[in-house]
Amino acid sequence: MKQTTFTLLLFSIIALVSCRKDKYDPTIKEYDDDQIAAYIKTNGITGMQRDTSGIYYKITDPGLTGSDIQYPDTISMVFTIRSIDGKYISSDTIANHYAGVAGHIYGTVSPLGLNVPGLQSAIHDILKHPGGIMRVIVPSHLAYGVSGAGSGSSTITTNRIAGNQSLDYYIHLIGNRRGDATHLSDQEAYDQLVIKNYIGASGLTTMKQDPKYGFWYSIGVPGTGTVPITDSTTVSVTYTTQLLNGTIADQYNTAGPGISFDIPDLIKGVQLSLKKYATTGTLMTVIMSSHFAYGNKPSSIPPNSCVRYDVRVLGIAP
Repeated sequence: MKQTTFTLLLFSIIALVSCRKDKYDPTIKEYDDDQIAAYIKTNGITGMQRDTSGIYYKITDPGLTGSDIQYPDTISMVFTIRSIDGKYISSDTIANHYAGVAGHIYGTVSPLGLNVPGLQSAIHDILKHPGGIMRVIVPSHLAYGVSGAGSGSSTITTNRIAGNQSLDYYIHLIGNRRGDATHLSDQEAYDQLVIKNYIGASGLTTMKQDPKYGFWYSIGVPGTGTVPITDSTTVSVTYTTQLLNGTIADQYNTAGPGISFDIPDLIKGVQLSLKKYATTGTLMTVIMSSHFAYGNKPSSIPPNSCVRYDVRVLGIAP
């Protein structure tokens, strides 16, 4: 009886060990690699390379080679992002901006997609150069991990990245790393491309570019006043300020005498356009690059945002 019991126990152990040998129990790194490989194959993505960290990437423009980005350097960047399960997609490069220190990408919580260690290291270790463009897939263990990020739930995923999701990015680094005149020129060139695309897509056929400053303007209703607007003028206006994705940043369109501003208190592009092209009664649209708007440190809109400003001048006080 004891021999029979021992024999049965031995067979049970052998069977259990055999079952465990047949079971695939991947680590999180192996799981990520399997998921990314399947995503690449399913979506017909070609030309991707695998870094030793598990990050997959494809550089489409190497940028300014010989000028490597260091973590203390200031960079300007736009990006798109999607989780590889397809449940979170943010392709709005008007909203997805970063302007700051390269070593602070990880730690920046907004917009969603920045606070990712793998993204920061991919920019520093793989893309490396200002002006560079790449596609990069960051494995989940170098992204938001098991917890995910954002708001929502398993059924409401519009603003949420689920746990254990690798992230597919398009990254465009803009301009020179030190924020000098070269950087401003590169940022201006990018902004002008964005503005021209917006004008074409919106059918704004009456827009003209100011030959000196480069902002775009259109006079909907010419002014009837004869008093010029100067730096010492106070203007009464109604206005709407919006980003080029239609997001309203600020507005005042209440019926009545309007709201008053001293010209020096307005953003540079509005100052210049009102002084050059407006007087009492003018209705005009101005589209300006980020340099003439809120620059790289705005309080409530993405950094380095181009801005559309629709304004009606109701009165002028010298």
